[in-house]
Amino acid sequence: MIFKGENIETGILNLDDLVDHEEAVEALKAKTESRNERFVSNLIEKYVDTGRSESVTFAANSSNTADEVLQLEDNTYTSIIHFRRINTFPYINKFFEAVNAKLPIGGIFVTKVETNDLRKIRLMEKYPPVINKLYYTSDFFLKRVFPKLPVTQQLYYYFTKGRNRVLSKTEVLGRLYSCGFKILEERYISNRLYIVAEKFREPAFDDDPSYGIVYPMRRVGKGGKIINVYKFRTMYAYSEYLQEYIYEKNSLDTGGKFKDDFRVSRVGKLLRRYWIDELPMVINVLKGDLKIVGVRPLSRHYLSLYTPELQNLRKKFKPGLIPPYYVDLPETMEEIMDSEMRYLKAYEKHPFLTDVKYFFLVGYTILFKKARSK
Repeated sequence: MIFKGENIETGILNLDDLVDHEEAVEALKAKTESRNERFVSNLIEKYVDTGRSESVTFAANSSNTADEVLQLEDNTYTSIIHFRRINTFPYINKFFEAVNAKLPIGGIFVTKVETNDLRKIRLMEKYPPVINKLYYTSDFFLKRVFPKLPVTQQLYYYFTKGRNRVLSKTEVLGRLYSCGFKILEERYISNRLYIVAEKFREPAFDDDPSYGIVYPMRRVGKGGKIINVYKFRTMYAYSEYLQEYIYEKNSLDTGGKFKDDFRVSRVGKLLRRYWIDELPMVINVLKGDLKIVGVRPLSRHYLSLYTPELQNLRKKFKPGLIPPYYVDLPETMEEIMDSEMRYLKAYEKHPFLTDVKYFFLVGYTILFKKARSK
């Protein structure tokens, strides 16, 4: 490397200029850190009056357990700011639940995390080419795949104690929602995702969140009964808690799917395109929860977007593995509801003939019109 002031003819580096260069680098780092600190302060002060005694702040080197928060006096604080990365907490939900217990409804919680995408950027910049890709690949399997496989999950937590785990943005936001917080704002500052959340209810205390490769989705079945519909995972963990958040933020895209849904992983998009993710739903058909042809099994939130008439008609019959959607390929919500209404009205009159007809029509659409899932 040639610095300003280097003697090119002799190849002798001017040490004074080298010192000046290093000082300039340090000054730039200090300026960047100061700017980032200002960004963080502005974000927090947008929601919290940090000068009031009702606000408590924990430093980045504070405890990574819930005990420190549980020691706070009850009914005293309206905001809790914690600067330690969530990644370092062995029991993340217990920590969130502790914060929830110390805040009133409407209380503000500020926290930060290094997401999996930010971690990838850091590792790729840290190591030279080729080595960085090899390191990231091994890191991905060790930190992202092993915790989700039944065979390696216990070994992973035995050695790591749950610390320094790799978390997706979806998982962190979903965990917050499951623990009674709604997201007010999220912002990337200095290779960290800062999150401002508001307590709006008590925690769900969910002992069985969707975390494995095959996971059960809670869906509305016949008679309004909640059934577990099995699929291969296409979304990050804790995605199910973010349906309302995604809908409010991004609304619906053509075809009735959520627009710009960051919950879907890269592998998940591929699995969805060719319906590979739906193969485990055969288990539901064998159990009698689903039939071969029928309307999609929907979540409570998504079903609430339908008209009351269609909601009641849907609940009269079992959902299906092969939806009538692929006959009409509707785009808007109104078109989707019209398509399902036509199918259900026809099925109500002639169940067997209607399903046979729709089965072959769906096959024709997929084979000759190249219809694919999103």
